[in-house]
Amino acid sequence: MQTTKRKKIEWKKIKKFLPLYLMMLPGIIYLFINNYIPMSGIVLAFKKYDLKKGVYDSPNIGFKNFEFLFKTKDAWTITRNTLGYNAVFIILGTVVAILIAILLNEIRNEKAKKTYQTLILIPYLISTVVVSYVVYGFLNTQNGFINNSILKPLGLDIISWYSEEKYWPFILILVNLWKGFGYNCIIYYATLIGIDKGYYEAAMIDGASRWQQVKYITLPGLKTTIITLTLMAIGRIFYSDFGLFYQVPMNSGSLIDVTNTIDTYVYRGLTQTNNIGMSAAAGLYQSLVGFILVLTANYVVRKISKENALF
Repeated sequence: MQTTKRKKIEWKKIKKFLPLYLMMLPGIIYLFINNYIPMSGIVLAFKKYDLKKGVYDSPNIGFKNFEFLFKTKDAWTITRNTLGYNAVFIILGTVVAILIAILLNEIRNEKAKKTYQTLILIPYLISTVVVSYVVYGFLNTQNGFINNSILKPLGLDIISWYSEEKYWPFILILVNLWKGFGYNCIIYYATLIGIDKGYYEAAMIDGASRWQQVKYITLPGLKTTIITLTLMAIGRIFYSDFGLFYQVPMNSGSLIDVTNTIDTYVYRGLTQTNNIGMSAAAGLYQSLVGFILVLTANYVVRKISKENALF
């Protein structure tokens, strides 16, 4: 009897939340097909892939595919660029997104607020291919806006942007910020509007300045969101935006030392050698390092503030 009652209670619970389970089902199916089924291809990282023999019958070669990343003369350069750029992207992207979210929250006109939200998000939705041609329109040596409309009228020498390495770290950072900050900004803004307005009213009654309100109410209210988004970004710190580092510089050979990352290096290697196992090894390496970094960062957060850790 007790077993029957338990089953009835469990079925009632399932029936109660059945609409939610059905809403969740498409996402679970997509996640399974897109993320879990392809994991069987991890074995490619340890094989010399032969199209005739297939994935599982291709000969095993151990860790030789990984030598492509670790023993090449460019290993330091691509690792430095990948980690260095992503570290700057995470720090500056977070600061800019929070700053713009706070400014958005200060706008009282609803129409203006919606307009700014749309304008902020548009760059994120633009294809990187389109962005690369927008950048080219500014930096083209002969007809570019900067050379023809700024430098020449000022009597300055024109710059061959796609041949000068020293400018590109700043160009890539600027383009990444312009294109990417909008997404995180909207997330931070959504968190901001959820903070109880009573805190701000009490702070104003106590004579708190605008900066004090931001420091003691806004930023603490954003802390959990900041930690979550930062941990997710750290998990992908060994990945790079292929379009940003390959298409925006127009694959210029002169800029290879400052634009070459793990992803672009593997792509160039694939186009030359068609080595699929090498690509799988690079992907596995990036995933494992990202996983370890997320665990480490989450461990540090847990030690400092347990309630703000992801798990």
